[in-house]
Amino acid sequence: QVQLVESGGGLVQAGGSLRLSCAASGSIFSINAMGWYRQAPGNQREWVASITSGGNTSYADSVKGRFTISRDNAKNTVYLQMNSLKPEDTAVYYCYANVRSTVWVMRVYWGQGTQVNVSS
Repeated sequence: QVQLVESGGGLVQAGGSLRLSCAASGSIFSINAMGWYRQAPGNQREWVASITSGGNTSYADSVKGRFTISRDNAKNTVYLQMNSLKPEDTAVYYCYANVRSTVWVMRVYWGQGTQVNVSS
């Protein structure tokens, strides 16, 4: 089994910054893509950013230029640095990881979610 534990959410004023972390542990042979989604009240979960094992990154247009995703492969951890936060960034942020547990088994795991609140 694999667990993803997130940290770093909280309350911040518009224009401020937060850094989210997500550490994977358990039965891990290797991790391919890692990333973040978010879900605001009444909205569907939306993709925010992702990063491959080789460090290639992708971002949703709504966060491009403000958010930076990174990862530490030695620690099985993905980060999301969020700058210039806006009230519309308020949401529960979920990390995910595409984990290979054995040579034959690969699946996506999710974190429990961390709340980010941006006040105007």
